Amino acid sequence: MRSCLKFAGMAALALMVAACDEQKEAQQSDASAQQQPQATPVGTITLETQTVGLIEEMPGRTVAFRKAAVRPQVDGIIKERNFTEGALVEAGQQLYMIDQDVYMAELDAAQAELARQRATLDQTTKTRKRYESLVKTQAVSEQTFDDAISAEAQAKASVAAARAQVDQARINVEYTTVTAPISGQISSSDVTEGALVTANQAEALTTITQLDPIYVDVTQAGGRLLKIRQAIQNGRIKGVEDGKIEVSLIIDATGVEYPHTGTLQFSDVTVNETTGTVRLRAVFPNPDGVLLPGMFVRGQVRQGRLEGAFLIPQKAVMRRPDGSAYVYTVGDGKAVSKDIEIEQSQGENWLVTGGVENGEQLIVDGLQRIGPGAPVAPQPVEAANADQGGGQDAAQGNAQDNAQETAQ
Repeated sequence: MRSCLKFAGMAALALMVAACDEQKEAQQSDASAQQQPQATPVGTITLETQTVGLIEEMPGRTVAFRKAAVRPQVDGIIKERNFTEGALVEAGQQLYMIDQDVYMAELDAAQAELARQRATLDQTTKTRKRYESLVKTQAVSEQTFDDAISAEAQAKASVAAARAQVDQARINVEYTTVTAPISGQISSSDVTEGALVTANQAEALTTITQLDPIYVDVTQAGGRLLKIRQAIQNGRIKGVEDGKIEVSLIIDATGVEYPHTGTLQFSDVTVNETTGTVRLRAVFPNPDGVLLPGMFVRGQVRQGRLEGAFLIPQKAVMRRPDGSAYVYTVGDGKAVSKDIEIEQSQGENWLVTGGVENGEQLIVDGLQRIGPGAPVAPQPVEAANADQGGGQDAAQGNAQDNAQETAQ
């Protein structure tokens, strides 16, 4: 009997020890679970390489395609003005009429002088021909014949001079009709009928500006232009052909995109010493006269295509104090920090050419709750947003329950 009781006590003791061991293991597992950090839900997108067109936005101003100041080339009184201020005029169209009576008289005098010199030439030519036959029979001396030849040559020179005087007088008569040197829109007239004008005066009678087409001068940093040229030569940037670089415009005054596209015409060969920029000139069609000289615009220059690039949302990119950019990607369930190379901005994205790989999961939401090596639970951006919304609703519900318990 006594041995049976002893065996029962030992069995009970063994059961108690086993129960204590199980309880201790459960407590240790609970403690380790509490110490291990939980994975933070983050929103991600999958990176994919693509071919991206390089569009550089540059400040600029519009410049008239051609501009001509109209000035008189003869002296006289303005008798007529034959245009409407602000209207479109064609090249060769009559603008002013200067009193031409004096110049017509000078033309008549020059023509009369030409006729007199031609008569003299005719007489000297006949004399030279007559002496030419007489000198052979020694009826006249050779000296007399030489004088006749000289007189004929002088008469020919006088005729040429008289003809030039006629041409000059005729040109002066033509200059009394002031015509438009180019086609374009004419400005207001600075003189009226009856005004006295002089040849080649400093003050212009009016100004003509050709607006269709129109130039747009934009500026780009010299270093940036050099990098693009090197990338084109190395083949990293493709799709650039000389004379076929397209440019689009945004008008600063309205913020509206100009409906017509232009073509880059040339770039300066020097860098501005003050600003360090290079001027690029594009030509745009302007059939409706929307663009006026001197307007501020923003030119978007298409500078080729970049292959194998990534478009990363700007909100996913962070910067260190030294300005270097980095992003977080997902690797083995943890947040991985990666330095990236930014080419330029593209709307709300950064154009990235290095630092990340195709197919990687880029963290775009929840960045403020993670750090390098932190465990994360990646979710597509849409799902992440939905979960965040649900989490906010749950948090609000818990807050209301706590408030009710406190009130009770």
